[in-house]
Amino acid sequence: MAGIKKKADEKTKFSGKIDITFLSLILIIQTIGLVMLFSASYAYSLEYYDNSYRFIVRQALFALGGVLVMLGVSRIDYHFWRKFAWIVFAVSTSLLVVLLILPPMVSGMDVKRWIVLGPINFQPSEVAKFSIVLLFSSLIAGNYKQMKEFKFIAFLVGILGVTCGLVVLEPHLSATILIFLIGIVLLIVGGLPKRYIIGGGVLGVLGVVGLIVSGAISYGSDRITYWLDPWADATGKGFQTIQSLLAIGSGGILGRGIGQSRQKYLWVPEPHNDFIFSIVCEELGLIGAVIIIILFCLLIWRGFTIAMHAPDKFGSLLAIGLTFQVGLQALLNIWVVTNTIPNTGISLPFFSYGGTSLVILLAEMGIVLSVSRKSNIEKT
Repeated sequence: MAGIKKKADEKTKFSGKIDITFLSLILIIQTIGLVMLFSASYAYSLEYYDNSYRFIVRQALFALGGVLVMLGVSRIDYHFWRKFAWIVFAVSTSLLVVLLILPPMVSGMDVKRWIVLGPINFQPSEVAKFSIVLLFSSLIAGNYKQMKEFKFIAFLVGILGVTCGLVVLEPHLSATILIFLIGIVLLIVGGLPKRYIIGGGVLGVLGVVGLIVSGAISYGSDRITYWLDPWADATGKGFQTIQSLLAIGSGGILGRGIGQSRQKYLWVPEPHNDFIFSIVCEELGLIGAVIIIILFCLLIWRGFTIAMHAPDKFGSLLAIGLTFQVGLQALLNIWVVTNTIPNTGISLPFFSYGGTSLVILLAEMGIVLSVSRKSNIEKT
């Protein structure tokens, strides 16, 4: 009986040390993000809201709250979230369905991406990202031996298809791509046979191309057109990309200096959101931009390191999925800002303005830290 009680106490006890390197990288990136958000937003904020501090004050409060949430979540055994995997997925799916039924909640927008609850706006696609990571991690870890069976794989792909299908109808192509790739990565890491990887990759590419070419995603085809030649509509749909490239180019090697951007003075549209990295490049230059990219790379490396040392498959998949989400989102944002890929409207983690999405992101990082705590407990 004493042995059983001891094991139960060890299971409920959760006081291992978090990964200080991962935590430090998050705090460093977040601090830089807040500084750059203020620099990029104050002119826009003053012009449209008669208050230079509107965005930074809100974001700083959300960041502070998010860090506290992250530290709190890091102290919760990550296995706790596994019992809610299907519930989170059901809530996420319901929110996406409600979003499509209701008229657009944000004035001036012809897309359905936000649910407005008083002063708070949030995108259900943010919840959808987490729901796929959590549910896939739980199902794959619990049915690892079935990863070679077609029925089980089809079941997982069906779940992924439902989520992606609802998000693409908003339409929100960047979130769809992000969720799809997160699911595929978890399938591959979970042991998906090579024949399914190759076949699925071919079908996926053909499907996306078919949707765009057929006009099913009309706004996507327009963005490809102005990605290839933004100067074809320099004062319209190509304007944001052109101004972004001008900002990046004018930054040079060393940059103009923090606060010295010229493009943020109502040239780059909403410089505090998706295109904040262009202001980063203008003010910090190539060297500053590379340093920030290196910090993101270190964060991803450390997250994957935590995943590799996780005590079980669920923890490993959870850490991989959440870390990959941050890395892929940062990569896609930088590619969009530099016109490497079409403009898909994707934010830069820890930098772009958005309070609820920041809190969700930091909470997810708390789960990764929780995995690191559990790893330490298992080793002691």
